[in-house]
Amino acid sequence: MTETETTREPSTPKGRPGEVFAAFLKLGLTSFGGPIAHLGYFRDELVLRRRWLSEQAYADLVALCQFLPGPASSQVGFALGLMRAGWLGALAAFTAFTLPSALILLAFAAGAASLSGPVGTGMIDGLKLVAVAIVAQAVWGMARTLCPDRARATIALGAVALLAILPGAIGMAGAIALGALAGLGLGTPAPTGADPQRTGQTMPVSRRIGLIALATFLLLLVLLPLAAGLGQSFAVIDSFFRAGALVLGGGHVVLPLLQAEVVAPGWVSADSFLAGYGAAQAVPGPLFTVAAYLGAVLGPGPNGLAGAALALGAIFLPGFLLLIGVLPFWDRFRQMARAQRLMQGANAAVVGILGAALYDPVFTSAVQGMPDFALALGCFLALSLWKAPPWAVVLAAALGGAALSLAGL
Repeated sequence: MTETETTREPSTPKGRPGEVFAAFLKLGLTSFGGPIAHLGYFRDELVLRRRWLSEQAYADLVALCQFLPGPASSQVGFALGLMRAGWLGALAAFTAFTLPSALILLAFAAGAASLSGPVGTGMIDGLKLVAVAIVAQAVWGMARTLCPDRARATIALGAVALLAILPGAIGMAGAIALGALAGLGLGTPAPTGADPQRTGQTMPVSRRIGLIALATFLLLLVLLPLAAGLGQSFAVIDSFFRAGALVLGGGHVVLPLLQAEVVAPGWVSADSFLAGYGAAQAVPGPLFTVAAYLGAVLGPGPNGLAGAALALGAIFLPGFLLLIGVLPFWDRFRQMARAQRLMQGANAAVVGILGAALYDPVFTSAVQGMPDFALALGCFLALSLWKAPPWAVVLAAALGGAALSLAGL
């Protein structure tokens, strides 16, 4: 690689922020089921339908964000917006994907009636069942592309076995690391010149910006606890920033951390915390937006809209700083032949991780009997064979869940 190639500026994004906002607003309104399901929605909308990037490039992003602390699906969305339309695209992706669920939970905090009774409970159950179909579709599609041979299928199976022994974020990170090491034993990958999304600098992030982002993350992690004594606003920012910085795996993993940060000091009652957690299961978008609810109901000020904004910004910020910090180095790293073999193994492990998540918690928490299984299977066929739009399948699943509940099934 020449000096010119090493120091060149990142390529100019090809899309528009408005296009990114529209795509992610649709996802923010229809992506039910938690972070694993979100990755399936992203793949269907942005990889298969809009063809913003290749399956392999998408899997690279998923593997990277699984390694990093923070909300994995939101980090993937942020990176996709950044790749498509630059910094405004990244902001558009985050805002559009996050805003719907944040506003719903803010309304719930203000006293909006939550779903109750057999119809409401059934609709929530139906949304869980459509998540089964979305994740199953993602696992099936990614397995065919990323595990095309025995070696990579074995790596995926090994990831499932490891998670059976060591579940949770540590198991996921370990499965990806071991999968990457196993990938070194794979054959030399085919030339990837036909896929500029994997061989070029597709992210408009320079090394200097990456280093600044990493330094900012470390500085805030050290200084915010010191500033917490200056006032309640600083204490709120510190608590939510720390929760976002320490969680691996995103999604539900953040809830125990948040409980320790807001319930233990008496800022939010245990009952209110659990009510917010329950409401967060019924809304689309990232589970991290439960921070908007918690910020709004904090006992000491700031609360309301100001508290929600502070909490929401603080919990997402560390994950995005880490992502920005590693992106320029990640793009160069994956261009090397050995790095490509590492990524082949890591991507195969990601398929195994998604497969394990399809069973637990997605399938085990959603499917309680044969009627549930039939509805989930119908959603899967509608998505994969009949090519129905995801929003229509989500609506049908919610209505189907309500019907099953009313029928006592």
